Amino acid sequence: MSYAIVGFGAVGQALARAFARKNIEVAVATRRPPEALAPQARAIGPTVVAKSLRDALEADTIILAVPFGEHREVATALPSWKRKTVIDTMNALVPLEELDGLPSSAFVAKAFTGAKFVKGFNHLIAATLAADPVVDGGHRVVFLSSDDEDATAPVAALAKQLGFAPVKLGKLNEGGALVHARGRTWGQLIFQDLFKKEQ
Repeated sequence: MSYAIVGFGAVGQALARAFARKNIEVAVATRRPPEALAPQARAIGPTVVAKSLRDALEADTIILAVPFGEHREVATALPSWKRKTVIDTMNALVPLEELDGLPSSAFVAKAFTGAKFVKGFNHLIAATLAADPVVDGGHRVVFLSSDDEDATAPVAALAKQLGFAPVKLGKLNEGGALVHARGRTWGQLIFQDLFKKEQ
């Protein structure tokens, strides 16, 4: 399984740190050339590799960490998203009417036709996401939701591999609504720093 993070701002870098901590290779990409990202990528760790957007999108799993308004541009970078898993870490700070009444991830999923689409890693602020998720014998929780049950399992496995405790919330318009930020409406679980103790 190969991974890429598209977007290299605070959240993208925080996720890159999570991969680096576990020595898991991950590509990072933005609209900028890879040379512009390479010094920061190397500073995070040797398993974080700056690539062009085109090359990064060859990965099996794409983590969207761009500002919400840029997701359509990423979506048009591939003619088809079949056989790709897309993890949406974005929060939609746009008016609700711009989302056609949908949870933000259901709205975004429409642009990534054919992809296995999972909402996840969006409820922790970047500084928390970047920190070691193992705390006081417990693991920081990450919430996952998807309309495709088969898509959630490998993302939950990745979250565990990164040291987090995945909690599945069901479909995007059900439990997923608890972690969706839409306009100035925040899901009930947004910014909740929860822990799951080891049994």
